[in-house]
Amino acid sequence: MLEDIRYALRQFRKVPGFTATAILTLALGIGATTAIFTLVHAVLLKSLPVVDPNELWRVGDNENCCINGGMEDNWSLFSYDQYKMFRDNNPEFRQMAAFQSGANQISVRRQGSDHPAESFISQLISGNAFETFGINAYAGRLLQPADDQKGAPPVVVMSFRTWQQKFGQDPSVVGSSFIVNGLSYTVIGITPPGYYGERLTAEPASFWFPISSEPHIDGVMTVLDRPDLQWLNIIGRVKPGVNIKQIEPRMQVQLRQWLMSPVSKVEERSKALIPKQTLHLAPGGGGVQRLRDEYQDGLHLLMWISSFVLLIACANLANLMLVRAATRKLQTSVRSALGAPRARLVRQALTESVVLAVMGGLVSLAFAYGGTKLILHLAFQKSYVPIHATPSLPVLAFAFGVSLLTGVLFGVAPAWMTAHANPIDALRGANRSTGQGSSITQKTLVVVQAAFSLVLLCAAGLLTQSLRNMQHQNFGFDVKNRYILHIDPEMAGYKPAQMDAFYRQLHDLLAGIPGMKSVSYSLYSPMEGNNWGTGVYFEGQPPPQPGSNENNASWVRAGAGYFDTIGTKILKGREFTDADTSATRPVAVVNKTFEKKFFKDGNAIGKHFGIDQKASGTYEIVGVTEDTQYWQATSQIRPMFFLGAQQWVKYDDPDLGAFENVSHTKLNAIELHTSGYVPGLEAQVRHAIAQLNPDLTVIDFQTFAEQVEGNFNQQGMIAQLTSLFGLLALVLASIGLYGVTAYSVERRTSEIGIRMALGADRTAVLKLVLAGAFLQVVIGLAIGIPATILGGRAVANQLYGIKPYDPLVLVITTLVLLGAAFVAAVVPARRAANTEPMHALRTE
Repeated sequence: MLEDIRYALRQFRKVPGFTATAILTLALGIGATTAIFTLVHAVLLKSLPVVDPNELWRVGDNENCCINGGMEDNWSLFSYDQYKMFRDNNPEFRQMAAFQSGANQISVRRQGSDHPAESFISQLISGNAFETFGINAYAGRLLQPADDQKGAPPVVVMSFRTWQQKFGQDPSVVGSSFIVNGLSYTVIGITPPGYYGERLTAEPASFWFPISSEPHIDGVMTVLDRPDLQWLNIIGRVKPGVNIKQIEPRMQVQLRQWLMSPVSKVEERSKALIPKQTLHLAPGGGGVQRLRDEYQDGLHLLMWISSFVLLIACANLANLMLVRAATRKLQTSVRSALGAPRARLVRQALTESVVLAVMGGLVSLAFAYGGTKLILHLAFQKSYVPIHATPSLPVLAFAFGVSLLTGVLFGVAPAWMTAHANPIDALRGANRSTGQGSSITQKTLVVVQAAFSLVLLCAAGLLTQSLRNMQHQNFGFDVKNRYILHIDPEMAGYKPAQMDAFYRQLHDLLAGIPGMKSVSYSLYSPMEGNNWGTGVYFEGQPPPQPGSNENNASWVRAGAGYFDTIGTKILKGREFTDADTSATRPVAVVNKTFEKKFFKDGNAIGKHFGIDQKASGTYEIVGVTEDTQYWQATSQIRPMFFLGAQQWVKYDDPDLGAFENVSHTKLNAIELHTSGYVPGLEAQVRHAIAQLNPDLTVIDFQTFAEQVEGNFNQQGMIAQLTSLFGLLALVLASIGLYGVTAYSVERRTSEIGIRMALGADRTAVLKLVLAGAFLQVVIGLAIGIPATILGGRAVANQLYGIKPYDPLVLVITTLVLLGAAFVAAVVPARRAANTEPMHALRTE
């Protein structure tokens, strides 16, 4: 075997052009596939970086964020009371930990430092979470159950990434005090490198707090002592030999019994739904896999596409190896005539193929690294995600396996030719023709390349047009000269009673910036990826049946001039003004879908509703807006209502009172509309906010267009990568067609000379060669067009506003493929047409 490998390397060294072409072609194919597999492994297959992840089980098998109320039907989020109930009554679990399903934005400043406070992401976890995962501290210690008790000293754990990037791995950080949202916390430890929590997500937590810190971290909207609000994911580590199927029914009974108890605060009319409530245990080694659910369809599609590119690269390599085997046929025949066993010749041919494939696989790692970085940049342009581009051991094993497989696959045809080498050919000196067998094989490979290329080009065209349709639809607002920034007054210590005065001051400061046209603020802005929802009840109408969700609506609290600032049209009535205060009747504005769904007469103006049956006459509708997309670009428009930021409703019910408080303290989105381009706008805005309060942190600042564009990261990644793979496939197919045509011309040099000597002109020769080349492409199109239609249906769930079999895309991609084929074939065809007859007849 070593002799065969050394011989193969010597042969490749003698033909550097062939070797470089073969390695680069294969490296592109394997590199593209390995880059996609890197992400597939990290997002879909990889377990959490914890001890024995196979022992972890999650309570719940679907994904939710961030706070639920009422019945869930299939439960996956739980209140703190429910977590304690499961933890204390299921001894089959060695440990059971709770994790906040959402995240918090916090203001952090090192005590005694002159640097201003910075905004970070934090998460609340139970004190035994790190112990449940088997995680040890990199420095200091991690949270323990004793830290998660009311009255315990306020402590926090910092992530290794934050410690490294923000504090230069300063050892003095451990044990130091940091001011978090105005309260002093002691950093007791640093998590190990690579740990990101219980779920893979963009922008993982920088700090982990014990759940007992929730009232301070969450501020007004505290949920720790609310058994009727579900906000925790639960993951437990089972004892060896435990049968999960026996635990699940018991926990389901425990859930229903808890819901029947007074502590659950389930309304009497909703208790009929309790027997229908279920929960399921799911493997927890991968954690809460929200990112997986978001990206799995796109990654599967890219895996198939990259596999097609790899197949096209393999076809090219097979053609190269066939040509090489054909040119060495005389040598092979001589070796066979001298007594070389057929098995020995086949083994040598396969060894050369595998060696070439392994070299291509090694080079492909560089392409895989660069490709992975490119994909991460496209998918998470402004976010950090804990996925590393450097190939891991499973990825290296995948690349090695693919290399070996392709080496065997594209080495079969040359080995077959070698096995059938005829010793008599050596005696005849036959080297002019390779016979029809190899020619048919090579042409078949070109046909396959053409078919695959058409499929990829059409897929790229469909996805690109789909992306364009999504981006240019009417979202119900205007992005021109509009900006969005986010702040959090709570992090600077503001209380609910101070909010009205604070926002008036902020409005006046920002409105005073030269070029500013209007300023407003809201709970969240269009296409921010946020959504607040509640049930609505209409004056004079009975409530809907429990569990029907027929009265659900999304809602936003917003300031005066909000709709004008974001460019949303008022269709009826009016929007909020500064005259809408707590001294006037509470008013609301609704969208067109809200009016259409809840009012049969088609007129919402003057009607009354509330967020509770007992207060169904609270708000009077004074305006109707056009439908505006607040969620994702392809989401169905939801019924929405808007409440004034300066109006407060006094409720006797403490839950409704909390609703008022939290919705006034979370007005974190600030919308700006300028009369045109304003130089240095961001710096002026930050300066104005610092003037108001130096402890206020600007979380982010971007144009409205950038916020909208961020909704298309995944679709843009898929469209761009599919286009890149389609272009790569087209180039590889063109190279393959060029190679086969050039080789065919070389083989037929004597024939062409005879034709020209008998009177054939250059045009006839040109047509002859082009016809042979285009016949392969046309057959490929005949196979590729039906395959393209089927492929379009396979990616239908990724398309928006375009049919999977769009004829325009099919025609354009067909013409592109034919154009590339013409360019690839015309060069060897012209060379054939320029052949001198006497030179051709002398060719041996």
